[in-house]
Amino acid sequence: MSGPRPVVLSGPSGAGKSTLMKRLIQDHEGVFGFSVSHTTRNPRPGEEDGKDYHFSTREAMQEGIDKGDFIENAEFSGNLYGTSKAAVEDVQAQNLICILDVDIQGVKRIKETDLNPIYISIQPPSMEVLEKRLRDRQTETEESLQKRLEAARIDMELSKEPGVFDVVIINDDLERAYEELKDILNEEIQKVQEAKS
Repeated sequence: MSGPRPVVLSGPSGAGKSTLMKRLIQDHEGVFGFSVSHTTRNPRPGEEDGKDYHFSTREAMQEGIDKGDFIENAEFSGNLYGTSKAAVEDVQAQNLICILDVDIQGVKRIKETDLNPIYISIQPPSMEVLEKRLRDRQTETEESLQKRLEAARIDMELSKEPGVFDVVIINDDLERAYEELKDILNEEIQKVQEAKS
């Protein structure tokens, strides 16, 4: 695959990945592309098919996974999630930096491919802060909240393993975390901007 190196962003739900990602994309218009993941879960209010996710049936998605069309996939809370090769290639074909938002299992699967992305983990300062952020969202049942917190505990442990990520950003201050993220990606951002000028 040619084009700029993709970026794998990982970290537990509530760590601030989406906030940082949206800001990055806004501040660097025409530089980043979002690889749209597939999922079998139902759309949340305001989510659009093909923009937020490719909403799919379990059968169709399983067939694609079995055929090897996915770079990574995982099951979470009874729903399948995954990144198709086509979704990443679509972004790279436009000479954009493809952002992949994946869980820790996804990171391990991508390491088995020839994608060669920059691996970045966004972590909360503590479990307590994370739990508060997730509770403040008020989008979870107590059961699904506990599942997310358990997944976050595992994620936070695994992110400390040497060699899993190129960099781990602790999001205790959004501005500082954003600056750190921009610094890491600066070289790739410049490549894209130079190619366009």
